[in-house]
Amino acid sequence: MRIAAIAVTIPKLTHYTIPSSTIINPLKLNENSEFSWTPLKHDSVLTHSNSGKLAKHWMEYQGINNWEGLLDPLDDVLRSEILKYGRFVEAAYQSFDFDPSSPTYATSKFHKNSILTRSCIGETGYKPTKHLRATCGIQLPGWVDRGPSWVSTRSSWIGYVAVCQDKEEIARLGRRDVVIAFRGTATCLEWLENLRATLTCLPDDVVNVVGPENGGAMVESGFLSLYTSDSDTCPSLQHMVREEIGTVLQTYGDEPLSFTITGHSLGAALATLAAYDINSTFSDAPMVTVISFGGPRVGNQNFRCQLEKSGTKILRIVNSDDLITKVPGFVIDNDDTEMTSNQALNVVGLPRWVRKRVEDAPLVYADVGQELRLSSKECPYLCKEGVVSCHELSTYLHLVNGFVSSNCPFRATAMR
Repeated sequence: MRIAAIAVTIPKLTHYTIPSSTIINPLKLNENSEFSWTPLKHDSVLTHSNSGKLAKHWMEYQGINNWEGLLDPLDDVLRSEILKYGRFVEAAYQSFDFDPSSPTYATSKFHKNSILTRSCIGETGYKPTKHLRATCGIQLPGWVDRGPSWVSTRSSWIGYVAVCQDKEEIARLGRRDVVIAFRGTATCLEWLENLRATLTCLPDDVVNVVGPENGGAMVESGFLSLYTSDSDTCPSLQHMVREEIGTVLQTYGDEPLSFTITGHSLGAALATLAAYDINSTFSDAPMVTVISFGGPRVGNQNFRCQLEKSGTKILRIVNSDDLITKVPGFVIDNDDTEMTSNQALNVVGLPRWVRKRVEDAPLVYADVGQELRLSSKECPYLCKEGVVSCHELSTYLHLVNGFVSSNCPFRATAMR
């Protein structure tokens, strides 16, 4: 088995050291940037074009055939759907209270019913049905809880569930779609969870559902902690997702239905875990698709195998210049279908300290799903931007809007 790449060093991120009076909005580029993000309007990305094609072939656009023939060149209908789901993630960012001096810090600024309308992302035809929260599971000294809220906040609003209710939109889509949208990292303790890069086994409740063939499936410790941890006042994100999915299946289970889980950065990792959990928990679950933006690696090769066996479809939107998509840990680039826990890793040629690290800690990851690879360097508006801007959600949506094919990375008529 050959190790293809290593990325064990997490870059220092501004969020760790900012004073409480400073707020960073993940939707914005650097202040010195010549490019600024303007939310794409519903008709600017051809959302309603070729609606008959989408309704007739919606399963292909949800990845039933792993998006074969749709990514290079990028199909215009798929482009508009990717951008639509990106706007749902944008709404999660816009709704989150980033102000650490606010009494509502780390909660949603808007009522559940008004998340989409007040986020100014345009008419969607979807109705939010549930707020979602994630809880940090790191055990910290008691004095931390007496510190400022931006340090001690354990549970924070992470996203929402929305169900398509508009009859015209349902007809355009060819089914009733349910969206689960997750924002990226925002709080101090979420950043600490991100740094817990070693792999850990899935919890017993998931293993028992999947069965003994699940053996060896592992995921990143911090992501799993945020997904499964709870508190005295807040149930786990896993519990909330399962509860809402059960309600949706009971209400709409007798009609064409799809679950689309989308997220950026940390939200992309949580989207992958939620998709796995849904397919593992509900035997009657409809098609489950993940559309992720700038996501880090999530699990090992056996986890990828279990995702594929469950029928989960994942489309990863990756900016090749984004460092976050290259962490954590090592990645394997072969096509082995299984990797047992006692199988030795072939790390010949790597420095001794790297081999020692591999032996001492589970750090071998595997990328999942299909990849749509883009590049900031190919965009005339973004090619001179810094490392941080390569990870912004606005950058990803701009690149998707402009991408044509590997032979034509960026169309000249794309919106700036």
